[in-house]
Amino acid sequence: MKKKQLKLSTIIILFVCIVVLVSLVITDLLISRTINDNIESNIEEKAKIVSRTVAHSTIVKSGLEGEGNADRIQEYALDIQKSAEVLFVVVMDMEGIRKSHPDPDRIGKHFVGGDEKDVLQGEETLSISEGTLGQSVRAFSPVFNDENQQIGAVAVGISLGSVEEALEMSHRNILVGSMIGIIVGVIGAVIIARYIKKILFGLEPITIAKILEERNTMLQSVHEGVVAVNKDTTISLVNKSALKIFNKAGLSSDPIGMPIKEYMPHTRLERVIATGKPELDEEQIINGVSILVNRVPLIVNDEVVGAISTFRDKTEVNQLAEQLTGVKSYAEALRAQSHEFMNKMHVILGLVKMKDYNHLNRYVKELVSLRVDEVSMVTSKVKDPALAGFIMGKLSYAREQNVALSIECHDFIPEAKDPSVTHELITVIGNLLDNSVEATANSDEKEVLLELFYQDEQFEMVVTDTGKGMADEMVEDIFTKGYSSKGEGRGYGLFLVKVSLRKLNGTLHVESKVGSGTTMIVQASYKEVKKGD
Repeated sequence: MKKKQLKLSTIIILFVCIVVLVSLVITDLLISRTINDNIESNIEEKAKIVSRTVAHSTIVKSGLEGEGNADRIQEYALDIQKSAEVLFVVVMDMEGIRKSHPDPDRIGKHFVGGDEKDVLQGEETLSISEGTLGQSVRAFSPVFNDENQQIGAVAVGISLGSVEEALEMSHRNILVGSMIGIIVGVIGAVIIARYIKKILFGLEPITIAKILEERNTMLQSVHEGVVAVNKDTTISLVNKSALKIFNKAGLSSDPIGMPIKEYMPHTRLERVIATGKPELDEEQIINGVSILVNRVPLIVNDEVVGAISTFRDKTEVNQLAEQLTGVKSYAEALRAQSHEFMNKMHVILGLVKMKDYNHLNRYVKELVSLRVDEVSMVTSKVKDPALAGFIMGKLSYAREQNVALSIECHDFIPEAKDPSVTHELITVIGNLLDNSVEATANSDEKEVLLELFYQDEQFEMVVTDTGKGMADEMVEDIFTKGYSSKGEGRGYGLFLVKVSLRKLNGTLHVESKVGSGTTMIVQASYKEVKKGD
Protein backbone atom coordinates (compact mmCIF):
# COMPACT_ATOMS: atom_id res chain seq x y z
CA MET A 1 0.00 0.00 0.00
CA LYS A 2 1.38 3.37 -1.05
CA LYS A 3 2.25 5.68 1.82
CA LYS A 4 0.09 8.80 1.88
CA GLN A 5 2.04 12.01 1.33
CA LEU A 6 1.59 14.90 3.78
CA LYS A 7 0.36 18.22 2.41
CA LEU A 8 2.80 21.10 2.09
CA SER A 9 0.90 23.17 4.67
CA THR A 10 0.98 20.28 7.16
CA ILE A 11 4.72 19.78 6.67
CA ILE A 12 5.45 23.49 7.16
CA ILE A 13 3.27 23.70 10.29
CA LEU A 14 4.87 20.60 11.82
CA PHE A 15 8.35 21.83 10.97
CA VAL A 16 7.74 25.29 12.44
CA CYS A 17 6.20 23.81 15.60
CA ILE A 18 9.13 21.41 16.09
CA VAL A 19 11.69 24.18 15.50
CA VAL A 20 9.91 26.55 17.92
CA LEU A 21 9.46 23.81 20.54
CA VAL A 22 13.07 22.61 20.37
CA SER A 23 14.34 26.21 20.46
CA LEU A 24 12.22 27.02 23.51
CA VAL A 25 13.23 23.84 25.35
CA ILE A 26 16.91 24.58 24.77
CA THR A 27 16.32 28.18 25.78
CA ASP A 28 14.52 27.01 28.93
CA LEU A 29 17.44 24.78 29.91
CA LEU A 30 20.00 27.48 29.26
CA ILE A 31 17.99 30.19 31.01
CA SER A 32 17.22 27.94 33.97
CA ARG A 33 20.87 27.18 34.45
CA THR A 34 21.84 30.81 34.08
CA ILE A 35 19.12 31.97 36.46
CA ASN A 36 20.08 29.31 39.00
CA ASP A 37 23.74 30.33 38.84
CA ASN A 38 22.88 34.03 39.10
CA ILE A 39 20.51 33.55 42.02
CA GLU A 40 22.98 31.38 43.93
CA SER A 41 25.74 33.89 43.25
CA ASN A 42 23.56 36.77 44.44
CA ILE A 43 22.48 34.83 47.55
CA GLU A 44 26.06 33.97 48.43
CA GLU A 45 27.15 37.56 47.94
CA LYS A 46 24.25 38.80 50.03
CA ALA A 47 24.98 36.32 52.81
CA LYS A 48 28.65 37.37 52.86
CA ILE A 49 27.78 41.05 53.10
CA VAL A 50 25.30 40.49 55.95
CA SER A 51 27.69 38.22 57.87
CA ARG A 52 30.55 40.72 57.52
CA THR A 53 28.32 43.55 58.62
CA VAL A 54 27.23 41.68 61.75
CA ALA A 55 30.82 40.58 62.47
CA HIS A 56 31.97 44.23 62.53
CA SER A 57 29.19 45.34 64.85
CA THR A 58 30.33 46.74 68.22
CA ILE A 59 27.23 45.25 69.82
CA VAL A 60 28.32 41.78 68.76
CA LYS A 61 31.95 42.32 69.75
CA SER A 62 31.12 43.72 73.21
CA GLY A 63 28.56 41.00 73.83
CA LEU A 64 31.04 38.24 72.98
CA GLU A 65 33.71 39.79 75.22
CA GLY A 66 31.22 40.05 78.11
CA GLU A 67 31.44 43.79 78.23
CA GLY A 68 27.85 44.38 77.26
CA ASN A 69 24.43 42.84 77.66
CA ALA A 70 24.39 39.51 75.82
CA ASP A 71 20.66 39.90 75.13
CA ARG A 72 21.42 42.84 72.86
CA ILE A 73 23.14 40.42 70.43
CA GLN A 74 19.80 38.59 70.00
CA GLU A 75 17.90 41.83 69.41
CA TYR A 76 20.50 43.11 66.97
CA ALA A 77 20.59 39.77 65.09
CA LEU A 78 16.81 39.68 64.75
CA ASP A 79 16.76 43.26 63.46
CA ILE A 80 19.40 42.45 60.83
CA GLN A 81 17.58 39.21 59.89
CA LYS A 82 14.34 41.06 59.38
CA SER A 83 15.77 44.03 57.49
CA ALA A 84 18.02 41.85 55.26
CA GLU A 85 15.27 39.24 54.72
CA VAL A 86 17.49 36.27 55.47
CA LEU A 87 16.67 32.93 57.03
CA PHE A 88 18.80 33.40 60.14
CA VAL A 89 21.61 35.41 61.72
CA VAL A 90 23.45 33.39 64.33
CA VAL A 91 26.26 34.74 66.47
CA MET A 92 28.40 32.09 68.24
CA ASP A 93 31.38 32.15 70.58
CA MET A 94 34.65 30.28 70.08
CA GLU A 95 33.02 27.10 71.41
CA GLY A 96 30.29 27.20 68.78
CA ILE A 97 27.62 28.12 71.34
CA ARG A 98 24.82 30.24 69.87
CA LYS A 99 24.40 33.77 71.26
CA SER A 100 21.50 34.50 68.89
CA HIS A 101 18.98 32.49 66.90
CA PRO A 102 15.52 33.06 65.33
CA ASP A 103 14.24 30.52 67.88
CA PRO A 104 15.16 31.88 71.35
CA ASP A 105 14.98 28.36 72.78
CA ARG A 106 18.01 27.38 70.74
CA ILE A 107 20.21 30.14 72.22
CA GLY A 108 22.97 28.65 74.37
CA LYS A 109 23.02 25.44 72.37
CA HIS A 110 25.74 24.31 70.00
CA PHE A 111 25.59 25.38 66.34
CA VAL A 112 24.23 22.61 64.11
CA GLY A 113 25.64 21.73 60.69
CA GLY A 114 29.27 20.92 61.23
CA ASP A 115 30.41 23.52 58.69
CA GLU A 116 31.39 26.11 61.33
CA LYS A 117 34.81 24.62 62.10
CA ASP A 118 36.71 26.64 59.51
CA VAL A 119 35.26 29.96 60.60
CA LEU A 120 36.25 29.25 64.19
CA GLN A 121 39.77 28.92 62.83
CA GLY A 122 39.54 32.47 61.48
CA GLU A 123 38.55 31.69 57.83
CA GLU A 124 35.61 33.22 56.00
CA THR A 125 33.66 30.41 54.32
CA LEU A 126 30.54 29.59 52.31
CA SER A 127 28.58 26.36 52.42
CA ILE A 128 25.25 24.74 51.69
CA SER A 129 24.07 22.72 54.62
CA GLU A 130 21.03 21.34 56.44
CA GLY A 131 20.34 23.03 59.76
CA THR A 132 17.51 23.35 62.24
CA LEU A 133 15.72 25.73 59.81
CA GLY A 134 16.22 23.60 56.71
CA GLN A 135 18.70 23.62 53.83
CA SER A 136 20.31 26.98 53.24
CA VAL A 137 23.26 28.84 51.80
CA ARG A 138 25.47 29.82 54.74
CA ALA A 139 28.06 32.57 54.93
CA PHE A 140 30.50 32.46 57.87
CA SER A 141 32.56 35.48 59.02
CA PRO A 142 34.95 35.49 62.01
CA VAL A 143 34.57 38.19 64.69
CA PHE A 144 37.76 39.89 65.86
CA ASN A 145 38.21 42.32 68.78
CA ASP A 146 40.26 45.47 68.70
CA GLU A 147 43.43 43.49 69.41
CA ASN A 148 42.71 41.40 66.31
CA GLN A 149 41.94 38.34 68.39
CA GLN A 150 39.06 36.13 67.26
CA ILE A 151 36.33 36.12 69.84
CA GLY A 152 33.56 34.37 67.91
CA ALA A 153 31.84 33.99 64.52
CA VAL A 154 28.72 34.98 62.63
CA ALA A 155 26.65 32.65 60.45
CA VAL A 156 24.06 34.06 58.05
CA GLY A 157 21.75 31.69 56.23
CA ILE A 158 19.48 32.22 53.23
CA SER A 159 16.97 29.49 52.37
CA LEU A 160 17.41 27.67 49.06
CA GLY A 161 13.63 27.73 48.74
CA SER A 162 13.92 31.22 47.26
CA VAL A 163 16.10 29.81 44.50
CA GLU A 164 13.48 27.21 43.65
CA GLU A 165 10.75 29.86 43.70
CA ALA A 166 12.75 32.01 41.28
CA LEU A 167 13.31 29.04 38.99
CA GLU A 168 9.64 28.11 39.07
CA MET A 169 8.78 31.69 38.17
CA SER A 170 11.19 31.63 35.24
CA HIS A 171 9.78 28.26 34.11
CA ARG A 172 6.28 29.68 34.15
CA ASN A 173 7.39 32.69 32.13
CA ILE A 174 9.20 30.46 29.64
CA LEU A 175 6.16 28.20 29.39
CA VAL A 176 3.91 31.17 28.64
CA GLY A 177 6.43 32.44 26.14
CA SER A 178 6.64 28.99 24.57
CA MET A 179 2.89 28.78 24.13
CA ILE A 180 2.78 32.24 22.59
CA GLY A 181 5.74 31.31 20.37
CA ILE A 182 4.07 28.10 19.18
CA ILE A 183 0.78 29.92 18.46
CA VAL A 184 2.60 32.65 16.54
CA GLY A 185 4.69 29.98 14.76
CA VAL A 186 1.60 28.03 13.70
CA ILE A 187 -0.13 31.18 12.45
CA GLY A 188 3.04 32.17 10.57
CA ALA A 189 3.39 28.65 9.15
CA VAL A 190 -0.20 28.70 7.90
CA ILE A 191 0.34 32.11 6.27
CA ILE A 192 3.62 30.97 4.68
CA ALA A 193 2.04 27.70 3.49
CA ARG A 194 -0.86 29.55 1.87
CA TYR A 195 1.52 32.03 0.24
CA ILE A 196 3.75 29.26 -1.13
CA LYS A 197 0.72 27.30 -2.32
CA LYS A 198 -0.57 30.41 -4.10
CA ILE A 199 2.78 30.82 -5.84
CA LEU A 200 2.64 27.13 -6.83
CA PHE A 201 -0.90 27.58 -8.25
CA GLY A 202 -2.41 25.48 -5.49
CA LEU A 203 -0.33 22.41 -6.37
CA GLU A 204 1.39 20.16 -3.88
CA PRO A 205 5.15 19.45 -4.34
CA ILE A 206 4.45 15.81 -5.28
CA THR A 207 2.04 17.01 -7.98
CA ILE A 208 4.58 19.54 -9.27
CA ALA A 209 7.25 16.85 -9.42
CA LYS A 210 4.91 14.55 -11.34
CA ILE A 211 3.94 17.30 -13.80
CA LEU A 212 7.60 18.22 -14.30
CA GLU A 213 8.49 14.60 -15.00
CA GLU A 214 5.61 14.23 -17.46
CA ARG A 215 6.46 17.49 -19.24
CA ASN A 216 10.11 16.54 -19.49
CA THR A 217 9.19 13.13 -20.93
CA MET A 218 6.92 14.76 -23.51
CA LEU A 219 9.59 17.33 -24.36
CA GLN A 220 12.20 14.64 -24.91
CA SER A 221 9.75 12.60 -27.01
CA VAL A 222 8.93 15.22 -29.64
CA HIS A 223 10.65 14.84 -33.00
CA GLU A 224 11.41 18.57 -33.34
CA GLY A 225 14.51 19.98 -31.70
CA VAL A 226 13.84 22.33 -28.79
CA VAL A 227 16.30 24.82 -27.26
CA ALA A 228 15.39 27.30 -24.52
CA VAL A 229 17.46 30.18 -23.15
CA ASN A 230 16.90 32.42 -20.13
CA LYS A 231 16.94 36.21 -20.06
CA ASP A 232 20.76 36.19 -19.89
CA THR A 233 20.80 34.12 -23.14
CA THR A 234 22.21 31.10 -21.29
CA ILE A 235 21.01 27.72 -22.57
CA SER A 236 18.65 26.22 -19.99
CA LEU A 237 17.03 23.36 -21.93
CA VAL A 238 17.89 21.10 -24.87
CA ASN A 239 15.93 18.00 -25.85
CA LYS A 240 17.22 14.79 -27.48
CA SER A 241 16.14 15.74 -31.01
CA ALA A 242 18.05 19.02 -30.76
CA LEU A 243 21.18 17.21 -29.55
CA LYS A 244 20.89 14.81 -32.48
CA ILE A 245 20.90 17.71 -34.96
CA PHE A 246 23.71 19.47 -33.08
CA ASN A 247 25.82 16.30 -33.16
CA LYS A 248 25.17 16.08 -36.88
CA ALA A 249 26.51 19.64 -37.16
CA GLY A 250 29.57 18.77 -35.06
CA LEU A 251 28.56 20.77 -31.97
CA SER A 252 29.08 19.83 -28.32
CA SER A 253 26.65 17.33 -26.80
CA ASP A 254 26.45 19.19 -23.46
CA PRO A 255 25.40 22.79 -24.18
CA ILE A 256 23.29 23.45 -21.05
CA GLY A 257 24.70 26.38 -19.08
CA MET A 258 26.64 27.77 -22.05
CA PRO A 259 25.89 31.22 -23.55
CA ILE A 260 23.91 30.62 -26.73
CA LYS A 261 26.20 32.99 -28.66
CA GLU A 262 29.23 30.86 -27.86
CA TYR A 263 27.47 27.62 -28.76
CA MET A 264 25.69 28.89 -31.90
CA PRO A 265 27.36 32.14 -33.07
CA HIS A 266 24.74 32.86 -35.78
CA THR A 267 21.63 32.36 -33.63
CA ARG A 268 18.94 35.04 -33.51
CA LEU A 269 17.50 34.14 -30.11
CA GLU A 270 19.22 37.19 -28.60
CA ARG A 271 17.31 39.40 -31.02
CA VAL A 272 14.02 37.67 -30.15
CA ILE A 273 14.65 38.38 -26.43
CA ALA A 274 15.53 42.01 -27.20
CA THR A 275 12.54 42.69 -29.45
CA GLY A 276 9.99 40.34 -27.88
CA LYS A 277 8.78 39.41 -31.37
CA PRO A 278 8.62 35.84 -32.75
CA GLU A 279 10.40 34.72 -35.91
CA LEU A 280 8.64 31.92 -37.74
CA ASP A 281 9.68 29.51 -40.49
CA GLU A 282 13.20 30.91 -40.81
CA GLU A 283 16.03 28.99 -42.42
CA GLN A 284 19.35 28.68 -40.59
CA ILE A 285 22.54 26.82 -41.45
CA ILE A 286 24.65 25.29 -38.64
CA ASN A 287 28.02 24.06 -39.90
CA GLY A 288 26.48 23.04 -43.22
CA VAL A 289 23.32 21.54 -41.72
CA SER A 290 20.22 23.44 -42.88
CA ILE A 291 17.36 23.67 -40.39
CA LEU A 292 13.92 25.28 -40.43
CA VAL A 293 13.50 27.33 -37.24
CA ASN A 294 10.72 28.96 -35.22
CA ARG A 295 11.82 31.36 -32.46
CA VAL A 296 9.34 32.60 -29.87
CA PRO A 297 9.89 34.85 -26.81
CA LEU A 298 8.85 33.51 -23.39
CA ILE A 299 6.70 36.18 -21.75
CA VAL A 300 5.64 36.01 -18.07
CA ASN A 301 3.62 38.88 -16.54
CA ASP A 302 4.29 41.02 -19.63
CA GLU A 303 8.04 40.56 -19.24
CA VAL A 304 10.33 38.65 -21.58
CA VAL A 305 12.06 36.03 -19.41
CA GLY A 306 13.72 34.07 -22.19
CA ALA A 307 13.14 32.53 -25.59
CA ILE A 308 12.54 29.10 -27.08
CA SER A 309 13.50 27.78 -30.48
CA THR A 310 11.96 24.77 -32.21
CA PHE A 311 13.54 23.44 -35.37
CA ARG A 312 13.80 20.50 -37.69
CA ASP A 313 16.33 19.25 -40.21
CA LYS A 314 15.32 20.89 -43.47
CA THR A 315 16.22 17.75 -45.41
CA GLU A 316 13.39 15.91 -43.64
CA VAL A 317 11.03 18.84 -44.20
CA ASN A 318 11.91 18.92 -47.88
CA GLN A 319 11.29 15.21 -48.27
CA LEU A 320 7.93 15.50 -46.58
CA ALA A 321 7.02 18.57 -48.65
CA GLU A 322 7.96 16.74 -51.84
CA GLN A 323 5.73 13.84 -50.95
CA LEU A 324 2.83 16.08 -49.94
CA THR A 325 3.21 18.25 -53.02
CA GLY A 326 3.12 15.25 -55.32
CA VAL A 327 0.14 13.64 -53.58
CA LYS A 328 -1.79 16.92 -53.58
CA SER A 329 -1.04 17.55 -57.24
CA TYR A 330 -2.10 14.05 -58.26
CA ALA A 331 -5.23 14.30 -56.15
CA GLU A 332 -6.19 17.63 -57.74
CA ALA A 333 -5.61 16.21 -61.22
CA LEU A 334 -7.77 13.16 -60.50
CA ARG A 335 -10.50 15.32 -58.95
CA ALA A 336 -10.59 17.63 -61.99
CA GLN A 337 -10.66 14.72 -64.43
CA SER A 338 -13.37 12.99 -62.41
CA HIS A 339 -15.48 16.16 -62.31
CA GLU A 340 -15.03 16.72 -66.04
CA PHE A 341 -15.87 13.09 -66.76
CA MET A 342 -19.06 13.30 -64.70
CA ASN A 343 -20.15 16.43 -66.56
CA LYS A 344 -19.68 14.73 -69.91
CA MET A 345 -21.51 11.64 -68.71
CA HIS A 346 -24.45 13.83 -67.70
CA VAL A 347 -24.54 15.31 -71.21
CA ILE A 348 -24.47 11.84 -72.75
CA LEU A 349 -27.18 10.63 -70.37
CA GLY A 350 -29.34 13.61 -71.26
CA LEU A 351 -28.97 13.01 -75.01
CA VAL A 352 -29.81 9.31 -74.54
CA LYS A 353 -32.96 10.13 -72.61
CA MET A 354 -33.95 12.61 -75.31
CA LYS A 355 -33.21 9.94 -77.92
CA ASP A 356 -31.25 12.56 -79.86
CA TYR A 357 -28.85 10.02 -81.25
CA ASN A 358 -27.50 12.26 -84.02
CA HIS A 359 -26.27 14.87 -81.55
CA LEU A 360 -25.11 12.08 -79.29
CA ASN A 361 -23.04 10.58 -82.08
CA ARG A 362 -21.41 13.91 -82.94
CA TYR A 363 -20.75 14.75 -79.26
CA VAL A 364 -19.10 11.43 -78.56
CA LYS A 365 -16.95 11.71 -81.71
CA GLU A 366 -15.85 15.24 -80.74
CA LEU A 367 -15.19 14.15 -77.19
CA VAL A 368 -13.15 11.14 -78.24
CA SER A 369 -11.27 13.14 -80.84
CA LEU A 370 -10.43 15.92 -78.35
CA ARG A 371 -9.40 13.46 -75.71
CA VAL A 372 -7.31 11.44 -78.12
CA ASP A 373 -5.59 14.57 -79.41
CA GLU A 374 -4.82 15.80 -75.90
CA VAL A 375 -3.67 12.42 -74.66
CA SER A 376 -1.68 11.72 -77.80
CA MET A 377 0.03 15.08 -77.78
CA VAL A 378 0.98 14.95 -74.08
CA THR A 379 1.90 11.27 -73.80
CA SER A 380 3.87 11.25 -77.07
CA LYS A 381 6.07 14.15 -75.97
CA VAL A 382 6.19 13.82 -72.17
CA LYS A 383 7.51 10.38 -71.16
CA ASP A 384 7.40 10.92 -67.42
CA PRO A 385 4.01 9.35 -66.41
CA ALA A 386 3.63 11.50 -63.30
CA LEU A 387 4.37 14.74 -65.17
CA ALA A 388 2.16 13.76 -68.15
CA GLY A 389 -0.74 12.80 -65.90
CA PHE A 390 -0.39 16.01 -63.98
CA ILE A 391 -0.47 18.14 -67.14
CA MET A 392 -3.58 16.34 -68.36
CA GLY A 393 -5.18 16.96 -64.98
CA LYS A 394 -4.49 20.66 -65.40
CA LEU A 395 -6.23 20.56 -68.80
CA SER A 396 -9.34 19.25 -67.09
CA TYR A 397 -9.01 21.82 -64.30
CA ALA A 398 -8.75 24.67 -66.80
CA ARG A 399 -11.87 23.52 -68.67
CA GLU A 400 -13.66 23.30 -65.33
CA GLN A 401 -12.76 26.98 -64.78
CA ASN A 402 -13.94 27.91 -68.31
CA VAL A 403 -10.37 28.70 -69.35
CA ALA A 404 -8.89 27.53 -72.63
CA LEU A 405 -5.56 25.89 -71.77
CA SER A 406 -3.33 25.01 -74.70
CA ILE A 407 -0.32 22.71 -74.41
CA GLU A 408 2.56 22.83 -76.89
CA CYS A 409 5.46 20.42 -76.46
CA HIS A 410 8.17 21.56 -78.84
CA ASP A 411 10.65 18.87 -77.80
CA PHE A 412 10.65 15.30 -76.56
CA ILE A 413 10.83 15.36 -72.74
CA PRO A 414 12.30 12.15 -71.24
CA GLU A 415 11.56 10.73 -67.84
CA ALA A 416 13.79 12.28 -65.17
CA LYS A 417 16.40 10.01 -63.63
CA ASP A 418 15.87 11.64 -60.25
CA PRO A 419 12.18 11.45 -59.08
CA SER A 420 12.79 14.62 -57.06
CA VAL A 421 13.12 16.57 -60.32
CA THR A 422 9.57 15.54 -61.26
CA HIS A 423 8.25 16.64 -57.86
CA GLU A 424 9.89 20.05 -58.17
CA LEU A 425 8.67 20.53 -61.77
CA ILE A 426 5.12 19.62 -60.69
CA THR A 427 5.37 22.34 -58.02
CA VAL A 428 6.59 24.89 -60.58
CA ILE A 429 4.13 23.99 -63.38
CA GLY A 430 1.18 23.60 -61.03
CA ASN A 431 1.59 26.95 -59.28
CA LEU A 432 2.30 28.90 -62.48
CA LEU A 433 -0.72 27.39 -64.29
CA ASP A 434 -2.98 27.98 -61.27
CA ASN A 435 -1.91 31.62 -61.12
CA SER A 436 -2.50 32.08 -64.84
CA VAL A 437 -5.94 30.44 -64.71
CA GLU A 438 -6.91 32.68 -61.77
CA ALA A 439 -5.51 35.74 -63.55
CA THR A 440 -7.83 35.20 -66.55
CA ALA A 441 -10.96 34.67 -64.43
CA ASN A 442 -12.25 38.21 -65.02
CA SER A 443 -10.83 38.64 -68.55
CA ASP A 444 -12.85 38.70 -71.74
CA GLU A 445 -10.39 36.30 -73.34
CA LYS A 446 -9.70 33.40 -71.02
CA GLU A 447 -6.71 31.74 -72.62
CA VAL A 448 -3.55 30.22 -71.20
CA LEU A 449 -0.70 28.75 -73.23
CA LEU A 450 1.87 26.31 -71.82
CA GLU A 451 4.94 25.71 -73.96
CA LEU A 452 7.50 23.04 -73.05
CA PHE A 453 11.10 22.77 -74.33
CA TYR A 454 13.94 20.36 -73.61
CA GLN A 455 17.57 20.41 -74.76
CA ASP A 456 20.76 18.92 -73.28
CA GLU A 457 19.21 18.14 -69.88
CA GLN A 458 17.86 21.65 -69.66
CA PHE A 459 14.13 22.09 -69.25
CA GLU A 460 12.32 25.26 -70.31
CA MET A 461 8.68 26.25 -70.06
CA VAL A 462 6.74 29.36 -70.99
CA VAL A 463 3.35 30.18 -69.50
CA THR A 464 1.39 32.96 -71.20
CA ASP A 465 -2.04 34.20 -70.10
CA THR A 466 -4.50 36.88 -71.20
CA GLY A 467 -5.09 38.18 -67.67
CA LYS A 468 -5.02 41.75 -66.41
CA GLY A 469 -1.20 41.81 -66.02
CA MET A 470 0.91 43.39 -63.26
CA ALA A 471 2.77 46.62 -62.58
CA ASP A 472 6.58 46.51 -62.34
CA GLU A 473 6.64 47.04 -58.56
CA MET A 474 4.23 44.15 -58.07
CA VAL A 475 6.42 41.84 -60.17
CA GLU A 476 9.24 42.40 -57.69
CA ASP A 477 7.08 41.32 -54.72
CA ILE A 478 5.10 38.33 -55.97
CA PHE A 479 7.82 35.82 -55.01
CA THR A 480 7.96 37.04 -51.38
CA LYS A 481 6.49 34.54 -48.93
CA GLY A 482 3.04 35.61 -47.79
CA TYR A 483 2.67 38.39 -50.38
CA SER A 484 -0.63 38.27 -52.25
CA SER A 485 -3.22 40.60 -53.72
CA LYS A 486 -5.90 37.92 -53.23
CA GLY A 487 -6.34 38.19 -49.45
CA GLU A 488 -4.95 36.63 -46.28
CA GLY A 489 -3.67 33.06 -46.21
CA ARG A 490 -2.32 33.33 -49.76
CA GLY A 491 1.02 34.23 -51.30
CA TYR A 492 2.86 30.92 -50.90
CA GLY A 493 2.57 29.43 -54.41
CA LEU A 494 5.14 31.61 -56.18
CA PHE A 495 7.39 31.46 -53.11
CA LEU A 496 7.39 27.65 -53.46
CA VAL A 497 8.16 28.09 -57.16
CA LYS A 498 11.22 30.16 -56.25
CA VAL A 499 12.35 27.51 -53.73
CA SER A 500 11.91 24.67 -56.23
CA LEU A 501 13.78 26.53 -58.95
CA ARG A 502 16.65 27.16 -56.55
CA LYS A 503 16.86 23.39 -56.03
CA LEU A 504 16.82 22.86 -59.80
CA ASN A 505 19.45 25.56 -60.41
CA GLY A 506 16.75 27.29 -62.41
CA THR A 507 15.67 30.84 -63.25
CA LEU A 508 12.34 32.59 -63.75
CA HIS A 509 11.81 35.62 -65.91
CA VAL A 510 8.52 37.56 -65.78
CA GLU A 511 7.19 39.79 -68.55
CA SER A 512 3.96 41.57 -67.66
CA LYS A 513 2.11 44.73 -68.54
CA VAL A 514 -1.08 46.02 -67.00
CA GLY A 515 -4.00 45.10 -69.28
CA SER A 516 -1.91 42.93 -71.61
CA GLY A 517 -1.42 39.68 -69.70
CA THR A 518 1.67 37.99 -68.30
CA THR A 519 4.39 35.70 -69.62
CA MET A 520 6.59 33.64 -67.30
CA ILE A 521 9.71 31.94 -68.67
CA VAL A 522 11.30 29.14 -66.63
CA GLN A 523 14.65 27.49 -67.25
CA ALA A 524 15.87 24.66 -65.00
CA SER A 525 18.17 21.67 -64.81
CA TYR A 526 16.49 18.33 -65.64
CA LYS A 527 19.39 16.31 -64.29
CA GLU A 528 19.11 16.36 -60.49
CA VAL A 529 17.95 18.33 -57.48
CA LYS A 530 20.59 20.33 -55.61
CA LYS A 531 21.17 18.76 -52.19
CA GLY A 532 21.42 20.56 -48.85
CA ASP A 533 19.10 23.39 -49.80
